[in-house]
Amino acid sequence: MTPTTKKVPNPIDRHVGSRVRMRRMMISMSQEKLGERLGITFQQVQKYEKGTNRIGASRMHQIASILGVPVAFFYEGAPGGDATAAGFAESGNPAYVSDFLATSEGLALSKAFMKVSDPKVRRRIVDLVEAMVVASDTSEK
Repeated sequence: MTPTTKKVPNPIDRHVGSRVRMRRMMISMSQEKLGERLGITFQQVQKYEKGTNRIGASRMHQIASILGVPVAFFYEGAPGGDATAAGFAESGNPAYVSDFLATSEGLALSKAFMKVSDPKVRRRIVDLVEAMVVASDTSEK
């Protein structure tokens, strides 16, 4: 490796890290608070969430316990799944859904949307967003 070569995080490590971040944000926990509970710095939590540093098995178990999910949660939708079963399995969430929910905007929008109890209002919100997409697509041409 030359001095100018930058190591790229493994796609699985990035996926697992983004799922840690998504779950942490879902329960409104800060990186500082998670780090404190793990006995590490928030910078280390950042490295885990970016996939820069791998999460060891015992640490993964600890994170899952703190965030209230099974360890398998972090691997859901991971790239490079079992190709032999893929033809027969139900497809999970597409990657863009996980990517969207891993952002603060995506999570906030999802939380707010779920609080809307009237199905007709929810449908109108979806219709509004779809109309906004069509309008922005035509205005860019």
